[in-house]
Amino acid sequence: MNNNRALLLFVRNPEKGKVKTRLAKELGDDKALEIYLELLNLTRAVAMAIPAERLLFYSNFIPQSDDWPESLFQKHLQSGGDLGARMEAAFHQALETHPKAVIIGSDCPELRPEIIEQAFTQLDDCDAVFGPANDGGYYLLGLKSVIPGIFRDMVWSTKSVLSETLDRLKAAGKTYAFLPELSDVDHVEDWERYLLTR
Repeated sequence: MNNNRALLLFVRNPEKGKVKTRLAKELGDDKALEIYLELLNLTRAVAMAIPAERLLFYSNFIPQSDDWPESLFQKHLQSGGDLGARMEAAFHQALETHPKAVIIGSDCPELRPEIIEQAFTQLDDCDAVFGPANDGGYYLLGLKSVIPGIFRDMVWSTKSVLSETLDRLKAAGKTYAFLPELSDVDHVEDWERYLLTR
């Protein structure tokens, strides 16, 4: 394990009717939960391939027992208000004890360990690293220090999240780099596209 690097994972507790709600509208709650459980499995496998301290942040509660081994993942609860506040708090926590931190969610089945490794490497030369998602957001963010302006008063889950974030970074004089663009799974066609490529 590399204690100079923190890998942060934001996951939702896998409860029927509370995950992948846009998928659920198209496929039903049972299928949406089934897909989310597979996304969690894919995310866990990628995370376990990364030599880093792994901080797992649950959305609602920390389960007593689940598929995330406590020997490999430090378990925490997301804290704060909206997504930006929760991510900012997680980065504060990680960067107190690590010089680099990368955060990922659990919606990107195309994510590979080598992409996360690339993110940590790119942080040697810039202030932030982004994994752009094809829906206008990002599936990964890497930082060496907390930049509050990129988290606050953001309208999340819109097509302008990444462009707005970059505008704020430029205004603050911060440098950034990009990883390959990947697809998040939010709709049926996203999942079907992934199934064709795996």
